[in-house]
Amino acid sequence: MSYNVQPLRTQQEINDFLFCLRRNKNADRDVFLFLIGINSGLRMSDIVKLKKKDLISSKNPRIVEKKTGKTRILYLSSLQDLIQDYTKDLEPEDYLFPSTKGGHLEVNTVYQMFQKVAKLLGRDDIGTHTLRKTFGYHYYKKTKDVATLMEIFGHSSEKITKRYIGINEDEISETLLNFRLGF
Repeated sequence: MSYNVQPLRTQQEINDFLFCLRRNKNADRDVFLFLIGINSGLRMSDIVKLKKKDLISSKNPRIVEKKTGKTRILYLSSLQDLIQDYTKDLEPEDYLFPSTKGGHLEVNTVYQMFQKVAKLLGRDDIGTHTLRKTFGYHYYKKTKDVATLMEIFGHSSEKITKRYIGINEDEISETLLNFRLGF
């Protein structure tokens, strides 16, 4: 089985995803998780374990990534109002994304939630990495700075980063859009 997880490439795709999440039983939690994901580029395994104290410790908090063991600085200053509002009633040790069964959401639970959204949207290319790829895709489209994005993601080459966010296909398509020979 191959996975073809893609970023949300347009603001409309992001809005549609949010529209579906806002209809969930735990809409506030699920929308906040989505917004943290598309604005941080974190892996879902790091997002689900976040606690209030992790985000309110400073404007640019640091976390240790589960997969790599590396310390990562989070640049979330543009989300401070949202973070303050969402966490106002939480204790510092509270998980940001609590499970109804206790503890924090599991990555698989988030995957299942996203699969329901994907079905509503008629898509088969949505997974937990969609948020990370969406961050990377839009960061690159806005800045064209693949070197910094490579650093943020911890990738070893620009080629890996561009393939990961699906930018190669887009760039090839754009360059060939009006390319015609023999006419």
